[in-house]
Amino acid sequence: MSTPAPTLDVERELAARRGPGRRIVVGVDEVGRGALAGPVAVGACAIELLDGVAAPLPEGVRDSKKLTARRRSALVDPILAAAHAGAVGWATGAEIDELGIMPALTSAALRALDALDLGSEIDAIVLDGDVDVLTAGLTTAEHPAPLVHLQVAADRDCVSVAAASILAKVARDEHMVALDAVAPEYCWASNKGYGSAVHREAIDRLGAHEHHRRSWRLGSRPVARRVTASLPVPVTELVPVTAPVPGPAPTATGSDGFLAVPGEAGSLSGTGDAGVLWDDLWYPQDGKERR
Repeated sequence: MSTPAPTLDVERELAARRGPGRRIVVGVDEVGRGALAGPVAVGACAIELLDGVAAPLPEGVRDSKKLTARRRSALVDPILAAAHAGAVGWATGAEIDELGIMPALTSAALRALDALDLGSEIDAIVLDGDVDVLTAGLTTAEHPAPLVHLQVAADRDCVSVAAASILAKVARDEHMVALDAVAPEYCWASNKGYGSAVHREAIDRLGAHEHHRRSWRLGSRPVARRVTASLPVPVTELVPVTAPVPGPAPTATGSDGFLAVPGEAGSLSGTGDAGVLWDDLWYPQDGKERR
């Protein structure tokens, strides 16, 4: 059974909520959140609607996970030609280690929006997922943030977000292929920095590379689990058996204690540790593949 094509229904609804006339709605999606190495990339695709009517994006635009690599690459130029604007923003592995994954995603998304060069013209943003990482960063004293609409599986249902996912996926894959030439032992050209068995075995054998996210759980060695008993509800902390986490030891004494980062599976963030530890047991969103 074929997957229905994404539509502009949500984008039209958001444009209508902002009033008649010319409206700009931007679809935003990330790629690389669950990888062990390399940056996270956020795509942004801006659609111009005039009284609810928009130029169509190319036939065949789908969630990037549903397309072959060749088909994704072939769609990039037609998407950029048909859309009002398109861009990709980045946050490096070092930024992810320093800030944590959610702030790094915010930085990458803000960079993608800034690269669109639309400023206050943006009326609404469709953000794939269930956590708003944008509104706070977009709000300034001069301009309120545009309307941010959260939608799980927006890359499946909303054509602007599907197009954004393609832009981000192709750009990040090309970046990881280029990094593979620097460190071919990790096979980044094929695994794109994700935790394949070959990739983890290479980390076990060679250690972490400078492009690895060192606050992630790397390699294939088991982890020890310990429970922080001082919290009202104990939270399990993941700690590698053979290697300590860089930076100060996490504590549960901050105002928030240890809390799972909303929308980020397996990530634990403490007030004294900006990084995260990735657990492969479950996904960032129900039914959403890591890519």
